[in-house]
Amino acid sequence: MADGEVTLFVCGDVMLGRGVDQILARPGDPALREDYVRDARSYVDMAELVNGPIPVPVDPSWPWGDVLRLLDEAAPDVRIVNLETAVTRGDAFAPGKAVHYRMHPANLPALAVARPDVCVLANNHVLDFGREGLEETLDSLARAGLRAAGAGRNADEAWAPVAVPVSAGHRVLVLAVGTSSSGIPHGWAAGADLPGVAYVPDLSAGAAAAVVRRVRQVKLAGDIAVVSVHWGSNWGYRVSPGQIRFAHALVDGGVDVVHGHSSHHPRAIEMYRDRLILHGCGDFVDDYEGISGYEEYRDDLRIAYLVTVAADTGRLTGLRMVPLRARRMRLEPAPDEDRAWLRATLDRISDGVGVTLEPDGTLSAAPSATVRATGTGP
Repeated sequence: MADGEVTLFVCGDVMLGRGVDQILARPGDPALREDYVRDARSYVDMAELVNGPIPVPVDPSWPWGDVLRLLDEAAPDVRIVNLETAVTRGDAFAPGKAVHYRMHPANLPALAVARPDVCVLANNHVLDFGREGLEETLDSLARAGLRAAGAGRNADEAWAPVAVPVSAGHRVLVLAVGTSSSGIPHGWAAGADLPGVAYVPDLSAGAAAAVVRRVRQVKLAGDIAVVSVHWGSNWGYRVSPGQIRFAHALVDGGVDVVHGHSSHHPRAIEMYRDRLILHGCGDFVDDYEGISGYEEYRDDLRIAYLVTVAADTGRLTGLRMVPLRARRMRLEPAPDEDRAWLRATLDRISDGVGVTLEPDGTLSAAPSATVRATGTGP
């Protein structure tokens, strides 16, 4: 922490399973139960067909590419990722799901290399291999020294915020929840003695109030509260009125940053009462390169968000976004034309925020803006 400010690194979905798991040193069973793809190595083949050969097996740092250098240079105080992958050797495929993600526990160095302070697990893939798969995920992360939020062996554990000290008298609290709108089955909710996720069945005022109560139970003076929420559909720029009301209720209740994810591409940025709401961070690490469809959303482009807030108040003081591009299952700097496309798109869908392309190629947004993020497009 420097000059009374705290900087957070947040990103969208980190999906180290399926094809990504297969290019690492200790790939798990490649068997899938998808309608059209039955072997995870097919996703490697599709990526290579589009962008060239991948030097299998790759180093654990490979999927992150230039992000690791970026993080070393930016030196954020806290790193938060949404880990949308079960870490398990299990083969109990969750019934009724079209897609399942798992990575072998021996490949966890590919997550640890990014040094996340909090791994968010409240999402629609963490129980892809059942409650036993979730428990193995929790055990594997704990053995690797990685902290998880949003899922646990019971409801109290799933709903417990992770507290990350950043200096004397200051902590960043991360509470993670997952909503039905993101595809999380109701049956995945954690219970009194039942492993599962911190599940929000709807985006009602009552649901927001329940999350706020959890934050207020632990938030102390000098704490910065982050709620990481898995919500919404995969595609499109529209942000529902209910999602906006839910996010506003969180901020009204004392949340300083709303870290939203689930969409496969970035969605609107909103600034409300001097607090940041990210309605969708987009994918970050995955194996989607060879999959066609929805090209207009440019899901090959990714964003690393660096969020700076005042340590004493939680007020947003700066937002820096670094555009990246996925190639050969590795993140690299986005070309100039893609940076310009991202700027124009984010500026268009984030009504009134004002997104700027800086001389160093990063994107920034004005912290003083206060808008309603309705979004445009389908």
